[in-house]
Amino acid sequence: MMEKLTIGEVAALAGVQTSTLRYYESIGILPPPNRISGQRRYSREILSVLAIIQLAKEANFSLPEIKTLLYGEASIPSERWRQLAEHKLHEVNAIIARAEEMKLLLEESLESEALHYELDECALLTREDQANAG
Repeated sequence: MMEKLTIGEVAALAGVQTSTLRYYESIGILPPPNRISGQRRYSREILSVLAIIQLAKEANFSLPEIKTLLYGEASIPSERWRQLAEHKLHEVNAIIARAEEMKLLLEESLESEALHYELDECALLTREDQANAG
């Protein structure tokens, strides 16, 4: 007979909380386990599924995306991963492009004498004017 693990054993081996396992089960990311005397019992294969979930989370996949990866109707799991990863790469590239624009703006603002002058001369921002207004 194959070894069955308790929810606590699975959580400890996978490095997650038992509440995480229950939540994943409730939203359909983990299949409902067999029960013995009302207690969840898992086969060791669940650890592979949890490792895939962890990898997907580290790649910033959402829980719905992870569910699609694991149980999507189209194609085989590796093809679903490829499709999701390609889409996620587009998202990450957009975030990187925006971050590079922000970095450039900040770097340029540090060198901008005109911006510094405008900030220093703005009556609404000077401390003297704020103190006099109060």
